[in-house]
Amino acid sequence: MSRPYVIDELISAKAIAARIEELCREIRATFPADERLVVVGLLRGSFVFIADLVRELSDRDVEVDFIEASSYGNSMESSREVRILKDLRGEIEGRNVLVVEDIVDTGYTLSHVIHLLESRHPKRLKTVALLDKPSRREVDFKADWTGFEIPDEFVVGYGIDYAQCNRNLPCIGKVRFTD
Repeated sequence: MSRPYVIDELISAKAIAARIEELCREIRATFPADERLVVVGLLRGSFVFIADLVRELSDRDVEVDFIEASSYGNSMESSREVRILKDLRGEIEGRNVLVVEDIVDTGYTLSHVIHLLESRHPKRLKTVALLDKPSRREVDFKADWTGFEIPDEFVVGYGIDYAQCNRNLPCIGKVRFTD
């Protein structure tokens, strides 16, 4: 299949795995081991990250739920209009919640989702993002934990897509257009 772009590795699979171990140590220190943790993945880009996070947290009782929000569609640019396409199935009132996001870019999506979830009165609500692009931020929002800070590059892999392709790459790659 011919593509009008190539992908240059930006963050290796090995570096991602090591960083997830570090993040989970910090997450364990924040949430009590004797209380169930509801891990909420933002679909679709976070699904690989959330799978690796919850496996690393196998020493505690973890419940997984998903919410799907969109501000991109098939575009490379955020529309800044956040739509909830799929809501949580379970209740989070009075519970410890960790929201997992693939990438914080403008900040609109995660900020919108956090305000929505806060209105449901969780006991504690924290966020973890695999990637952060602070140079693109338009909303004052910072995840509680971040895997990697990256420059303003269009990236794919490890669950992150370009027009629904490249999610299956084991690393994070920078898209370089050839046309």
